[in-house]
Amino acid sequence: MDLAQLEVFLAVAREGRFSRAAEKLYRTQSAVSQTIRKLEDELGEPLFDRTSREGVLTDAGRVLHDYAEKLLNLRTDAQEALVELRELRSGKLVIAANELTVLYLLPILAEFRRLHPMIKVTVQRALGSRVPDDVLRHNVEFGLLTYDPDEPLLHSVVIYLDELAFVVPPSHPLASAKQVGISHLGAESFVAHIVPSPYREKVIQTFRRHKTPLHMDVELPTLQAIKSYIVMGNGVALVPEIAVEGELARGELVRIPVRELLLHRKLRLIYRKQASLSHAARAFLTVAEATAAERKGRYRFQAEH
Repeated sequence: MDLAQLEVFLAVAREGRFSRAAEKLYRTQSAVSQTIRKLEDELGEPLFDRTSREGVLTDAGRVLHDYAEKLLNLRTDAQEALVELRELRSGKLVIAANELTVLYLLPILAEFRRLHPMIKVTVQRALGSRVPDDVLRHNVEFGLLTYDPDEPLLHSVVIYLDELAFVVPPSHPLASAKQVGISHLGAESFVAHIVPSPYREKVIQTFRRHKTPLHMDVELPTLQAIKSYIVMGNGVALVPEIAVEGELARGELVRIPVRELLLHRKLRLIYRKQASLSHAARAFLTVAEATAAERKGRYRFQAEH
């Protein structure tokens, strides 16, 4: 039994005669009769009372009639749902990110939602070290990382450029400095993020290479806590520039360039190489790449000027 047979069956039931059903379907009457006969043979039940010229349904025919309508309606619903997916009028997208990487995601997400407001987006919180596994296990379609996972089954696209910023409260003695050397930071009390990261290790190695002590006297679990603690006048920190844009604009924190600490950060969008990305995912990737290209142009302009 297939949907084409059910369409013929419903046409005969609706028109009341095999001949009229054949006209409506643009088929011969014998072809319609053969389809109905084959359907009856498969089901093992007569569907029409052959003693009546009006194509009266048997009990089995009436039962099948209800189910046939439901099945064909479901097919229509499925086709319409697929059209909505293609036209981005429905769908969902799941992304894995940690507390830091989700900050980079916000402007991309805002632009994506502006263009495709009917797509539901869920960002799952995950440790950066576990994001590649989440993608490989099909738990999410995309993952966000600040490092290259070096995984042959994953593809990564750089979608954001950032750098570490040395920030102090306005009352700090270094707040008026235009630039400092790393040797000036040996006596400072740094507020650090408690979660290990490749960039934290780079900072440690840079201080060690310049034979400068690095005092991480306070470790806090979130960037928000670090910022709030420093705004209160406690210590200094090295944080992603994007994380303190608001505080810098409001004058709650001051950024000071450190000659030896020019550490650029790259945000990578990762996904499975062999994946057949959903329509929503392909649209998101397009927005992410366009946003990255625009920011890269601004970044280059600022560097040259």
